[in-house]
Amino acid sequence: MLIPTATLRAMPRIAQLSRLAPITVRRTYATSRPPRVLVTGSLGQLGSSMVNTLRAKFGRDNVVASDIKKPTDVQRNSGPFVYADVLNYKSLDKLVVDYGIDWVVHFSAVLSAVGERNPALGLDVNINGFQNVLEVAKNHRLRLLSPSTMGAFGPTTPKDNTPDFTIMRPNTIYGITKVHMELLGEYYNEKFGVDFRSLRYPGIISADTPPGGGTTDYAVDIFHAALKDNSYTCFLKDDAMLPMMYIDDCIRGTMQLLEAPEESLTQRVYNVNACAFTPAQIADEIRKQFSSEFKMDYHPDFRQQIAETWPHSMEDNAARRDWAWNPQYETSDIVAVMLKKLAPVYQNHQVVSQMAAETAVAQ
Repeated sequence: MLIPTATLRAMPRIAQLSRLAPITVRRTYATSRPPRVLVTGSLGQLGSSMVNTLRAKFGRDNVVASDIKKPTDVQRNSGPFVYADVLNYKSLDKLVVDYGIDWVVHFSAVLSAVGERNPALGLDVNINGFQNVLEVAKNHRLRLLSPSTMGAFGPTTPKDNTPDFTIMRPNTIYGITKVHMELLGEYYNEKFGVDFRSLRYPGIISADTPPGGGTTDYAVDIFHAALKDNSYTCFLKDDAMLPMMYIDDCIRGTMQLLEAPEESLTQRVYNVNACAFTPAQIADEIRKQFSSEFKMDYHPDFRQQIAETWPHSMEDNAARRDWAWNPQYETSDIVAVMLKKLAPVYQNHQVVSQMAAETAVAQ
């Protein structure tokens, strides 16, 4: 199947988005030099983008990437990288001292779908790992940003325009551990003065790295399947409405909260909302921008039950007021940029496949 030229129709909109000036938030640093930042889970979907953004702003050597996985040569050569297991407090403590760390962005976590398959691992990494990071932040007076999730809400939470403060009774390991993280971070802020910050992410969509085991992964997988096979089998129902966000908005919002002066914060955990859609709606948008023949099937699995406990949309007035949160990508923009970024990969794949087929016929 050839990539239709309709993929490029939204290019003017994407070019326009790329020219938008970034929203600035005044910031204060602990010293006259740029902060030195440690990023845990740096090889994941969000961690790798966050590391690149931080290094572009604060300098290559001021951002230490860490993970328990082996980095690629490009990742290893782009700046400091260290092995760091968040379950090992002493190694984290030494890392902070050795590198003179000021801020920590804590991305190490077991996500929703993986957590339901392996609850013990989810509890260990998401609770004990966070506890270690929090203790290090307390002992060394660090700024700590640890993202939360819409999964912190539960089946009894109001689904539409879910507010920052509401019923939180999640029934997944992932959600339970994130509520624990939010409350413990707030406690350490009140009792010990830890500069703890968190924002509740919706589903994050990115073409740069593969998804990491979440319930919203379909919204990334669908683009690969569309470009490769012009069809996709979704593990959620067609009407499963969930909040979503393009990764550029996610990283920009995370940077805004990370850099915001502490006195501007009226709370420690914030909702962030960008757009929302169902699997059927994003499939329709793919048909508009890519192929009218795109086929979508539905075979819901255990992730459907998880999705049913999450909000349809989140109210985020506090984030917009306190640190100028303002997303730029709507659903149609996300579809356009994902198709644009992934199309060359599958064009090359199709060329190689076609050449191989022609060679086989000739032989």
